[in-house]
Amino acid sequence: MEVQMSADSESTYEVCAGCGIAGLDDVKLKKCACDLVKYCGVACQKNHRPQHKKACKQRLAEAHDEILFMQPDGTHCGDCPICFLPLPLDDTKYTVSLCCSKMVCKGCVYANMMSDVREKIEPKCPFCRTRLLQSQAAFEMAEMKRAEANDPVPLCEFGARCRDKGDYDGALENWTKAARSGSVKGHACLGIMYAQGEGGVERDEKKAFHHLEKAAVGGDPKARFLLGCLEARKGNKERAVKHWIIAA
Repeated sequence: MEVQMSADSESTYEVCAGCGIAGLDDVKLKKCACDLVKYCGVACQKNHRPQHKKACKQRLAEAHDEILFMQPDGTHCGDCPICFLPLPLDDTKYTVSLCCSKMVCKGCVYANMMSDVREKIEPKCPFCRTRLLQSQAAFEMAEMKRAEANDPVPLCEFGARCRDKGDYDGALENWTKAARSGSVKGHACLGIMYAQGEGGVERDEKKAFHHLEKAAVGGDPKARFLLGCLEARKGNKERAVKHWIIAA
């Protein structure tokens, strides 16, 4: 049975879309994923599914696109944690401090270096003030330690090194770990790999869209541009142009 509700009744109290029971006293209603209706239990949700399926899928698609095509507040690089200015997209204009995995702009790095020189103290990280590593062995050990703790910054770096060496399985493993930790760069690298079918990795359009969309929402303009290219290839010109406008 499908319950028909007027706007007035909905404003007074909420009812289960399946059986019509009101969400009062001990009756706790749970929202459907689309946020359009509520149910008192799994049984009502299953019984009501045939009537609600079309509207549910349509609303989920609309909600997905609302998030996807929203202009990001910034880029995936974020802001410098010291001066709070946006970090440039050019990765040669900022450095990554391995001790704390913070990306610091070159301006703040230079200012910190000059300050250490004036005070005649040993070089320290501009953010956490940890003594800078002096040997390559110490650097590699610290990098491995952070990677083992699932820090996405070294994981993405390891993935890039594996790819450059032709070890695409290693690249896939490291980027997957980084993406699971919420890394925008990890999602972008995986999206590109699945879109192009690099190094024997089978092309997978569904996975490519998933990871590229995650990266695009996170503010990666390259991922956004590639999404536009994939949409254009499928004939979705309007969606492609939207992506390219945001990327620009």
